Amino acid sequence: MKQDLKSMTLAEMQEAFAALGEPKFRAKQVFTWLHRGATCFDEMTNLSKALREKLEENYEILPVVMLERQISQIDGTNKFLFRLYDGNVVESVLMKYKHGNSICVSTQVGCRMGCKFCASTIGGRIRDLSSGEILAQIMVAQRYLGERISNVVLMGSGEPLDNFDNVIKFLKLVNAEYGLNIGQRHITLSTCGIVPKIIELADLNLSITLAISLHAFSDEKRRVIMPIANKYTIAEILDACKYYMNKTGRRITYEYSLVSGVNDSKEDARSLSKLLKDMNGHVNLIPVNEIKENTLKRPSKKTIEDFEGILKAHGIEATVRREMGSDINAACGQLRRSYLETQK
Repeated sequence: MKQDLKSMTLAEMQEAFAALGEPKFRAKQVFTWLHRGATCFDEMTNLSKALREKLEENYEILPVVMLERQISQIDGTNKFLFRLYDGNVVESVLMKYKHGNSICVSTQVGCRMGCKFCASTIGGRIRDLSSGEILAQIMVAQRYLGERISNVVLMGSGEPLDNFDNVIKFLKLVNAEYGLNIGQRHITLSTCGIVPKIIELADLNLSITLAISLHAFSDEKRRVIMPIANKYTIAEILDACKYYMNKTGRRITYEYSLVSGVNDSKEDARSLSKLLKDMNGHVNLIPVNEIKENTLKRPSKKTIEDFEGILKAHGIEATVRREMGSDINAACGQLRRSYLETQK
């Protein structure tokens, strides 16, 4: 298989073009075309026909094609289903806010983390996405939207730190001056808590926001809904978080999916407050999305409000995530699951 140009940094592209006997500025032209969403070499009209043929012979632009697009009638949220070059499918969710457009992208086809509340993990991990395939989700969505996307969340299908090298390269590409140029402070990476990779990420000293999928105050409770809890304890994860904060100076977000009768009691809220009292973080409360593959239920509105109130009363900064795209099943993994069912 030829190398995908979308997965190359500008420096790598300049080196490759030099090997082809081409000047550096040609690499910058191609890099810019790709990051504007060009899908084939013929669209690059300021390149000679000979150069386009040379590129076609040596490289490729792997296709990421929109299969389906759903638009919420409630809040304008877009849900995209993309087909990759090998027939696998992934999804992205684009949310419209007053401060700009934000996209939640996938980093793997499927996921092997096994979290009980997530549709993405049903069927396990098929493969990692390349840096170019992660990037292309933004490019294609931006083209159909007709507006700039200014914020990125790595919280779609897959565990970003389980695809570490490709995700780090994606962060470089999406931040590139001649590309989409999305600042690191506008990027959030969510992980279920792969401790060694959190340390490795901290050592890179990036300015992204790290979000930890916590979802319980004790290892015992966490193991019920998150298999990763059998490998890394909450204490180990919080130690890694402290290391991350000390290295980067960045606050951490703690995600907490509220599941009725599992982790939503007042005692849960008090215990979570005690756990996080010295972490200087922000708790993002997420009422669980109900999916047909399990029996997990969303708590009542009062239970959610009580939980948030207890955290705030104990000095923990907390917000309830606003539900977006509820009429189009915008929760991660659901569109892909329904598509795969129809293909059967």
